[in-house]
Amino acid sequence: MSVLEIKDLHVAIEDKEILKGVNLIMKTGEIHAVMGPNGTGKSTLSAAIMGNPNYEVTQGEILFDGKNILELEVDERARLGLFLAMQYPSEIPGVTNAEFMRAAMNARRPEDDKISVMQFLKKLDKQMALLNMPEEMAERYLNEGFSGGEKKRNEILQLLMIEPTFAILDEIDSGLDIDALKVVSKGINALRGENFGALVITHYQRLLNYIVPDVVHIMMDGKIVLTGDADLARRLEAEGYAGISKELGIDYKEEV
Repeated sequence: MSVLEIKDLHVAIEDKEILKGVNLIMKTGEIHAVMGPNGTGKSTLSAAIMGNPNYEVTQGEILFDGKNILELEVDERARLGLFLAMQYPSEIPGVTNAEFMRAAMNARRPEDDKISVMQFLKKLDKQMALLNMPEEMAERYLNEGFSGGEKKRNEILQLLMIEPTFAILDEIDSGLDIDALKVVSKGINALRGENFGALVITHYQRLLNYIVPDVVHIMMDGKIVLTGDADLARRLEAEGYAGISKELGIDYKEEV
């Protein structure tokens, strides 16, 4: 079992504090969901975990199996076993999906144990079939000219191929229709098990109908203010953030 622990995390962007003391412990075998209003710091949390240099950690620790990873570069964190599926994946012209994924897989393997072409293609065919993706997607340049739904499926394909220890999924449901949402959820659920954990950042209960979380965290004003099981997400759907904040005595102004 591996453990990802976030302790008293404070993060600033251009001297503006966004995260104001986030505490969270996630273990492999668990799916955690983070929900909260716009601007509360959910995406900042994902960026800080992966080491985005635009986000300054001013206080706290991020521990991977007890090791503070704040000094590690993004690629070092990825090799350690962290994976970020971004809300807006970047386009990389000149690099095919297949080339990118094979390189990413080999980066986590010893020099004398690189995955063979045949092993790679066999796994790629299997996972693309699971996600109902056409074979030609493998030879297209990474995210170039992809629709929003294709980018999201492609992120999940990378997740299935790389098999990280922990995945951070930042609004992976954003802009998806119900069919695409089901396919993306199917891919994430396929990895559930004792060697995998995920932090799912979302605004909506509908995603959590397909990826049922073990733990739900409500985030407001840069902090986790309430933690519970899957019922907490359903309660949030019924009461809204205004209802939750009133109960907790938090000043919350609902967006119009």
